[in-house]
Amino acid sequence: MIPKRERGKVERKLIASLTHACEQAKPQYQGFEWLTHRVDYLHFPDSLLVTWVFDTDAHLTQALKSETKQRLYALTATALAEADVAIDDISQHTDFDSEQACQRTHNGNWQRRLQSTAVRH
Repeated sequence: MIPKRERGKVERKLIASLTHACEQAKPQYQGFEWLTHRVDYLHFPDSLLVTWVFDTDAHLTQALKSETKQRLYALTATALAEADVAIDDISQHTDFDSEQACQRTHNGNWQRRLQSTAVRH
């Protein structure tokens, strides 16, 4: 658990390090568009979940079947380490999705889509 007065500082560090990872990934991985994170600071860092978003299901599937998945895990781990967040198993804190899937199931509403996937505790 992170005390309320420290949450803003932790969030800013997370945003900065994940933004850097995102910018590194964009030119390297076909179809990769953006990433986001969700966290419940009452259960930090166990609840932290980073989601990498690709444009299409096909690009997502291609990334997950190749070494790209391991590279994205490594980028996530590096970003979290830069934010001073210690995670044992990065795969438990990393998710992958696509714009196409969000459009199909949530009419493009990412806020609703991300809320429908529970933050891990």
